[in-house]
Amino acid sequence: MEQQFSNIYFLGIGGIGMSAIARYFLHEGYAVAGYDLTATPLTRALEAEGAAVHYDDNPDLIPEAMRNPENTLVVLTPAIPHDHKEWAWLREQGFTIEKRSQMLGHLSVGKLVMAVAGTHGKTTTSTLASWLNHCTGLGSAFLGGISRNFASNLVLGEGRRLVVEADEYDRSFLRLHPDVAVITATDADHLDIYDTPEAMVKAFEEFASQIKEGGALIIKQGVVIDYDTTARQIYRYSCDKGGDFHAENIELIEGGHYRYDIVLPDGRIEGCRLGILGKIHIENSIAAVAMLWAAARIEGKEFDKDAVRRGLDSFEGVKRRMEVYLNTPEQVYIDDYAHHPEELRATMTSLRDIFPNRKITAVFQPHLYTRTRDFATEFSEVLSMADRVLMVPIYPARELPIEGVTSELIGRNLTTEWQMVERDDIASTLKGLDTDVVVTFGAGNIDVVCSAVAETLRAKCNR
Repeated sequence: MEQQFSNIYFLGIGGIGMSAIARYFLHEGYAVAGYDLTATPLTRALEAEGAAVHYDDNPDLIPEAMRNPENTLVVLTPAIPHDHKEWAWLREQGFTIEKRSQMLGHLSVGKLVMAVAGTHGKTTTSTLASWLNHCTGLGSAFLGGISRNFASNLVLGEGRRLVVEADEYDRSFLRLHPDVAVITATDADHLDIYDTPEAMVKAFEEFASQIKEGGALIIKQGVVIDYDTTARQIYRYSCDKGGDFHAENIELIEGGHYRYDIVLPDGRIEGCRLGILGKIHIENSIAAVAMLWAAARIEGKEFDKDAVRRGLDSFEGVKRRMEVYLNTPEQVYIDDYAHHPEELRATMTSLRDIFPNRKITAVFQPHLYTRTRDFATEFSEVLSMADRVLMVPIYPARELPIEGVTSELIGRNLTTEWQMVERDDIASTLKGLDTDVVVTFGAGNIDVVCSAVAETLRAKCNR
C-alpha cells in the first residue's frame, strides 16, 4: 500500500473480515473510520479501540479529515449495494477504493501466507492454525471469526507466517498467492456469483494454481480439482479415511471431547485431545496441523509435535462455531454459524454422536433468498434430522426479496415437527416447549438472541 495515505475509511467496517483489517490499521497508528448498516458488538468494539463509526448512509457523515482523496484510502466490502450513496460520492470525488480482498493481498506481501479456502470449515481451520502457530511462537492472522483464545479476529505475532481465510465469495481469494493452502470443500454455494457449480470449482482451480512455486496444497480427500502439481506439492487429508494426513484411534471421551492420533507423512502425533466439541472439528484440526507441517518444511524448521498437541488441547474455538452456552444433563444450548446444508449436516451429525438418545430442537434462520431458493430441498432434508424445528424468517443480507421464496419453502417439506417463529420470539417460544438439546443456526443476526435463549434454558435447570 502506498505510504501517502494516513487515513483509512471502511465501507462496511463491521464485517468480520473488514473489522480485522480495520483493527490492523488502528494498531499501526492510522486514523480509521467507517460506515456500517447497524451497530453490533464488533462495531462497538472498534469504536472503543479508536475508530469513528456511523450507521446512516450519508456522505455528510464522513469525517472532515477523511474527505481528501490524497490522504485517505477507502476499503470496500463486496456486500455494499451498488446504489450506496457514500460509495457513489467517494467515486465521484476520485478516492482510491480497494476491495477488502485487494487490501488483504497488499498486507500479505513478504509473508509466508497460509490460506484456508473452501465452502465449509474455513474459519475454524484458520483460527486453529493461527492458535497452533501462536503455541509455537510464530505468526499473525486475519480471521473470519472471533477467536475465543485471542478474543479477536486479528492476531499480531512474531515471524513471517500469516494465516488468512481465503473467501470464495466474489472470487476474493484470487487476490492471494499463498505458500500453503488448504481447500476444505467445493460444494456448490454462492450461485448468485458463479451461476453454476462448475464455474465455482474452476475458481478453486485458479486459486490452487496461484500457490507459490515450492509451496503446498492440502486438499480434503474426495475433493476433485484439476491442478498442476509439477511445481508444488499436493497432500490429501481426511478425518479417518486415509490420506497423507488423517486420524486414527478416535475415541469419544468426557464432555463430548475426542482423543485421537494424527498420522503425518513422516510420523504421527499421539494422544491428541481437541479442546472443542464435534467430530467434524477433528477433520478441521488435521487440516490445520497439515498446514503447520508444510510451513515448517518450507522454512526448514523442526515441526514441534509437543507444542501442536498442547495447542489442540487448549484451543477454545470460535464464536458462533458450535459455541456451547449451556451443557448440563437437563439442558444443552449450542449456537452455530452453519448456513449451508452440508454445514448443518456436519453439526447435526456431531450433535447426534455427542448426545445420543436426546431430543434436539433446531432453530434455523436461512441466510439469503438465493441460497434458500437453490438449496430448499437439501435444507429440509438435513433439518429433518432434528426432533423439532423452529423456522425463522430469511435474513436477506445484501439481497432483495424473491417472490415465493420464504422460510416456509423449507418448512413445508420437513418430515419432523416444525413451526414459524420471529427472531425476537425465539426465547419465549422455547420457554413454552419441552426442550432438551437446543441449537440455533444461521449466518444472519440470530446471534443477538443467544443470551436470552441461554438464560431461558438455564432457568429450566433450576426448576
